[in-house]
Amino acid sequence: MGILAPDVQEFVRKEKLAFVATTCPDGTPNLSPKGTTTVWDDDHLVFADIHSPGTVENLLRNPSIEINVVDFFIRKGYRFKGVATVYSEGQTFDEVIAFYRKAGSKHSIKNIVLIKVEHVSPVWSPAYDIGLTEEDVKERWREYWNGLYPSK
Repeated sequence: MGILAPDVQEFVRKEKLAFVATTCPDGTPNLSPKGTTTVWDDDHLVFADIHSPGTVENLLRNPSIEINVVDFFIRKGYRFKGVATVYSEGQTFDEVIAFYRKAGSKHSIKNIVLIKVEHVSPVWSPAYDIGLTEEDVKERWREYWNGLYPSK
């Protein structure tokens, strides 16, 4: 078994949206949401470069990457640290493109980014530290979002 346990893989596949941190040439952070993030295998995550020129340029200079995947309602998730490889052609590129096409993606994908995960750690809200349950946290955020976007 690789570094990505089955429950972690299931979580990432369910959530899909991730926040990817890279380092700009001047040393400042670059944070970018990626809606195509998924598990590639027991040791790798992957996302498609649909419109990510800054992220890709940063990774070509410095392949260090951190990815956070969090369930917005329960305020729990995982952070993944690793090393990214950018593919714009070849067998790996073709395999990942085929995967996204089979999943229904119609986007123009410029590159794919394959991340060798070296470290996984959990992320959770401080709300759990004061005794709230997952259901309590979920209800709080449901009420918040329903207030912003009430049903018509």
